[in-house]
Amino acid sequence: MPARRRNTPSASSSCGSGKPDSERTVASAQPSNVFNDPLRSLGNLDAASVAQLLSVAADVAIVVEADGTISDVAFGSEELASEGLDNWIGKLWTATVTIESRPKIEAMLTDPGGAVGVRWRQVTHPGESGNQVAVEYSVVRIGDSDRVLAVGRDLRSLASIQQRLVAAQQSMERDYSRLRNAETRYRLMFQMSTEAVLIVDAGSRKIVEANPASGRLLYTAPEKLLGKRFPSTFDDAGNNDIDELLSTVRAVGRGNDVRAQLADGNGELLVSASLFRQRESAHFLIQLTALDSDSKPIPPGKSNLLDVVERLPDAFVVTDMEGRIITCNRAFLDMAELAMEQQVKGELLDRWLGRPGIDMGVLLNTLQQDQSVQLFSTTIQGDFGSRTDIEVSAVAVPDGKHPCIGLTIRNVARRLTQHDAEPKLPRSVDQLTELVGRVPLKELVREATDVIERLSIEAALELTGDNRASAAEMLGLSRQSLYVKLHRYGLADTSSDD
Repeated sequence: MPARRRNTPSASSSCGSGKPDSERTVASAQPSNVFNDPLRSLGNLDAASVAQLLSVAADVAIVVEADGTISDVAFGSEELASEGLDNWIGKLWTATVTIESRPKIEAMLTDPGGAVGVRWRQVTHPGESGNQVAVEYSVVRIGDSDRVLAVGRDLRSLASIQQRLVAAQQSMERDYSRLRNAETRYRLMFQMSTEAVLIVDAGSRKIVEANPASGRLLYTAPEKLLGKRFPSTFDDAGNNDIDELLSTVRAVGRGNDVRAQLADGNGELLVSASLFRQRESAHFLIQLTALDSDSKPIPPGKSNLLDVVERLPDAFVVTDMEGRIITCNRAFLDMAELAMEQQVKGELLDRWLGRPGIDMGVLLNTLQQDQSVQLFSTTIQGDFGSRTDIEVSAVAVPDGKHPCIGLTIRNVARRLTQHDAEPKLPRSVDQLTELVGRVPLKELVREATDVIERLSIEAALELTGDNRASAAEMLGLSRQSLYVKLHRYGLADTSSDD
């Protein structure tokens, strides 16, 4: 091989130097891709040993004649052999690759091992299964002959890793794009909102975000609010009330809105707060609402009424005229199996009340006509699947400043007795109708059949003067069957055999 001839010391140089051969070899500058002394390091390897080394070190080794024909091939990778690439012997090397790869093969055959040193070139072989197999080759001339040896590496595992990397990168870019779009929408809504909003760090109580509407209410540019402690723009009483509100919200998740006077006397604001988590830190969402200058504080009596409603054991809900929840008390949150009032605000009451699209529609239609509803029987279903029998009384206030509907919801499950585990049979069609929506249709049909059967037996007994034999004949039953049904419906004591 050229490398072997290039690295072997000549006789003249050996005679002219007093240093041992090994020292001269180390001292001479050698390329990093060849052995310093291949003859000494590898010895006189025979052809079989070289072939074995090549099959272990390379995924494929090809011997190519001077005319470009493959005369021998060895696969170190079973995967390559399984792709139908083991039938190359006798074919032109350029015929085993795709059209795009042929110029690379011709370049390697023209200058094997070349003047510029050993180079690796990637070519593509068409596989037997229709897929393409990427292999990276380097060629060296075999001794003084015109044959060359091409050593190849299978790049499919590397290509698979590259494809997964590209797919992961594209997925990250899509996720980043979605996050960026969501943040853009949030920023736009935050800036354009007419409602004054502050984001306050729950630990330091410093304002981290403020929209323009909050700056207008607080008479301060939004950028100047950032980093300030909240509350700091209200009078002492207002600051104390807001501090207490924030402490309560952080402890229990909710608190009553407070009224606070600005320190410079520029007005009074209604302050509400809710808690949310972002990454590993907690933040307050502060909403500020300007109060009319002529608005008056809630009288003590009305304030007491609000406190009573909040603590009622029965649920109380206020909705708009379309049934969207405006506010509710603690009892309703318990029935709906929720923790915070913010989780229900703006939601349709129909989400929890009765049969979706039916019961709430009946209530709203009745309220439009009569303005009030009393003892409307239905059910309420919590977010975790519990279902409770309830009675609803409601009143509509369509002519108020803000039209709304008020509903009281009473849990009637506590009225059930032990006998309710086996409910008595309905005695009329009206009672049967009340079961619609509460029990499955299959059970409802069975109940209806029993009602009809019992009514028919009662009618037969009445027509025959409570004579069982005549009633059985009238109904087309045997006397024994009639007796069984009489006991089933509790009619055995009301009839006679004669």
